[in-house]
Amino acid sequence: MLELTDPDGYLSASEVKDTAEAVISPLPLPGVEGSPLDPGDIWLVVILACVNQTSIWETCNEHDGTPCDDTVLTWLHTLNRGWLEVIANLQLSRLAMTILDAEQSRIVSIDFIDNPYHGDHYDEEGELCTMAPKDGTTTCHRYCTAYVVSNGKPVTLAMTYVRNDETEADAVERVLARVENYPFEIELLLADSGFFNERVIRRSREIAATVVHVPKKGDRMKEKLDVHKSYMTTYRLYKDSERELRVPLAVAVSYQNGDRNKHGEVVRGYVACGVTDHTAKQVERIYRKRSGIETTYRLIRQARGVTTTRDPIVRFAFMLVAAILENLWLVLRWAVVARPQRGGRDLPEEFTFSVFCDWIRKELEEQLERRWKIKMNGTGIPPSYQAAG
Repeated sequence: MLELTDPDGYLSASEVKDTAEAVISPLPLPGVEGSPLDPGDIWLVVILACVNQTSIWETCNEHDGTPCDDTVLTWLHTLNRGWLEVIANLQLSRLAMTILDAEQSRIVSIDFIDNPYHGDHYDEEGELCTMAPKDGTTTCHRYCTAYVVSNGKPVTLAMTYVRNDETEADAVERVLARVENYPFEIELLLADSGFFNERVIRRSREIAATVVHVPKKGDRMKEKLDVHKSYMTTYRLYKDSERELRVPLAVAVSYQNGDRNKHGEVVRGYVACGVTDHTAKQVERIYRKRSGIETTYRLIRQARGVTTTRDPIVRFAFMLVAAILENLWLVLRWAVVARPQRGGRDLPEEFTFSVFCDWIRKELEEQLERRWKIKMNGTGIPPSYQAAG
């Protein structure tokens, strides 16, 4: 469990900064042998870059109390993906279980985050994944994540880096293995069409009831979805092969009724393992509980540093720091600031994630000696310019 500040009195910006530093500094950073710096010096620069949504170069260029940007990046290039991922996930778990009741069952969502990338691979071709065109590119660094949305708390449970030369099912296995280690019972697993995979479905249904949105691909699936009435049926993945898997399929028909200026029928299909006692429309309503993770994506983007480095591990570190900061904000908001009331806690509207980042920025800019003045040239406007004016 996380040791929190005394909830009496006021939560200050310095306490928020100190707590953020205490949570992120343990991330393993081998560093440069013989350097007078220590990992804490580097992580402070990374934290400030993240809350500012700026680069290491800009952060170091604006502060007198930081190492130079080349030194910071040299340290960050020593990161080991394996150790970084293990410790970061331990920190995510530690924060999550500070505000999640272990006695209550949870609905867990799994998803991929694609971070668009322009350029060539850094070391190996397997570092980059392909995606639908976005931001002028079809290549990205991909991460598999697990979330739980509880009482307005979109908590990140686990995250792993996904390579192109491994099956996505392997990445899902790693995430699900970490989710299984949580002390609470998993009531339901929700996933989008990117997880419509025989291995993923087999593994996830061993853990809990599973609902996966299915893509409209393949003649057999298109035939199942070519209807005008909701119904439950069975679908066979890898039909008539050794890998054949029979799964319940919920086909839900809904009407847009002018939503986003669209009209007409919408037919969606869902693998519905473990929820066959529900109707197709009920399965669809269950799946919509997953929509809360969009809040998590938006918040993570608000605390993700900018970098032009091609090193995928450094870019992964920025993503992990953003996720840890988001979880920390959720902990402080709920455990320290929110006022207890009947039926739960009154979450404060004034302590937003933007305010949380502003407080950390203020303290770190003072600690790292942000420059607020610059020497003038001693010349001013030339006389000829003044006469012309």
